[in-house]
Amino acid sequence: MKTYLLLTLALLTANLSAQNGETTLRPNEKIMISIGGVPADEVMQISKVYSISDSGKINLLHIGEVSAVGMKPSALQKRIEDAYKSAQIYTHPTVTVAMDSSTTGAQLVFVNGGCQRNGPVQFRSGMTLSMAIGMAGSPTAFARTTKVQLVRLSPSGQRATSIHDLKKIAKDASLDPLLQPDDQITIPE
Repeated sequence: MKTYLLLTLALLTANLSAQNGETTLRPNEKIMISIGGVPADEVMQISKVYSISDSGKINLLHIGEVSAVGMKPSALQKRIEDAYKSAQIYTHPTVTVAMDSSTTGAQLVFVNGGCQRNGPVQFRSGMTLSMAIGMAGSPTAFARTTKVQLVRLSPSGQRATSIHDLKKIAKDASLDPLLQPDDQITIPE
């Protein structure tokens, strides 16, 4: 029981920090799910690491497949709790969902053109456009910093491109967009 309480506390702590800068869940990512408010023998059957399938789902005891892709961990928690309640399996489940950092691979953003060192940059929670460019060695003398492109793929595979001006960002940090894993940054020259 002590081990379970420590595990639950660790998951809750990880989850609270993840919610501050949480990213959307993607296929093949691993997540940790912990549940309380259910019979003790079922806690151990449900509380474990799950891999999100290629189709974007996880398979849970009693309720089967639950869509997870494209959701933030906090939204998935609520979805799982609601599924158990609506199926009348548990009356007061408490679910915690956290990214399993021990099993997920490195998450990257990609900086292309117009920087001293182009290529992948390790993603960190809370990373902004200007931070990633700084990690790539800053813009070259010929970079067009008023036309920086940020390309992001949605969970459904749609590409969205936005244009950013580093000069305006330098004056107003609120214009500096938060990045997500796999974002692509292009600085034209």
